[in-house]
Amino acid sequence: MRVLRAAQEGDGDLRELTSLAVQGDPGAIEVLLAEVRPMIVRYCRARLGRVSGQYHIADDVAQEVCIAVLAALPRYRDMGRPFASFVFGIAAHKIADAMRSAVRAAVPTEDLPDGPDDRPGPEETVVRYIEAQRARDLLTRLPEHQRELVLLRVVAGLSAEETGNVLGMSAGAVRVAQHRALARLRAMAREESIA
Repeated sequence: MRVLRAAQEGDGDLRELTSLAVQGDPGAIEVLLAEVRPMIVRYCRARLGRVSGQYHIADDVAQEVCIAVLAALPRYRDMGRPFASFVFGIAAHKIADAMRSAVRAAVPTEDLPDGPDDRPGPEETVVRYIEAQRARDLLTRLPEHQRELVLLRVVAGLSAEETGNVLGMSAGAVRVAQHRALARLRAMAREESIA
């Protein structure tokens, strides 16, 4: 009876109803929860509606707040502050937890690849760069005509005939000159690795 009277009198801070609920009155607990639940739901929806664009997360958090309020009710002590501030304190903590979880869960990731990555890794990239730099250094030490021939044959991929047309040589002469240029490059590379 006291429960209904407290609820009907519209006690703004729900003090008497809260006092009865803290004492374990099942009717008071039910009425108290019926009073605060709509406030909790509105608060959670206002704070969390933007997290997912839908209310299901906010409604789940509101449910967790109600459960936490019920669990904390026996430990509640009226310190002159409205019971609603106690409830909203719990709600604020649950909302913060939900936001942290949403941030952790919403870390953008690339789509999963269809297969393994064929691109070279960092180590292989560095090794290739160093080898290419070494090859460029060795090429600069060749005489101009041999360097041009190696660039056309090996780097550009021209045939002996095509290289001969560019350089004004026969295809046979291109092959012989290429052999000599590559032998010279090998010798320079060996000297460099010994030193």
